[in-house]
Amino acid sequence: MTKKNAVKENIVVAIDYTLTVDGEIIDSTKDREPLEFLQGHGNIIQGLEAEMLGMAIGESKDVAVSPEDGYGESDEEAFLEIPTNQFPENIPAELGIELEIQDDEGKPAYARIEKIENNMALLNFNHPLAGKKLYFAVTVISLREPSEEELEHGHAHHAEHEH
Repeated sequence: MTKKNAVKENIVVAIDYTLTVDGEIIDSTKDREPLEFLQGHGNIIQGLEAEMLGMAIGESKDVAVSPEDGYGESDEEAFLEIPTNQFPENIPAELGIELEIQDDEGKPAYARIEKIENNMALLNFNHPLAGKKLYFAVTVISLREPSEEELEHGHAHHAEHEH
């Protein structure tokens, strides 16, 4: 039995959350507006969305999301080695640098420098949180019916008057 004013499919949900990974706070709405999304449309990671079904306004929950329900497992194939002398002058070949490159079809791909050895840089194309267990502390702030346009587009729109 679901509560009348509870998180369910096709409802716009606003949440406050804190995301912790490996004991470190990675992201939080603490100093900003709550996150608003349309439930059931994949606007947030699957593992968190599924756990929020049935939650009421003001309800809080701690949710642990496994990699397969979060950002996926780390893909051993998603690495590429390139000579450091092939880096453009404006991008330093330094550990941890994140960069955007284009694949063979011209689509952007994001990578970060994982290792530098013998003038070769190892680029990692995995999401930074791939393979990680995600811990969310989440509170439902508000629920509302979506507009026709939001339903059609499959995501929440932010009202102009809110800020």
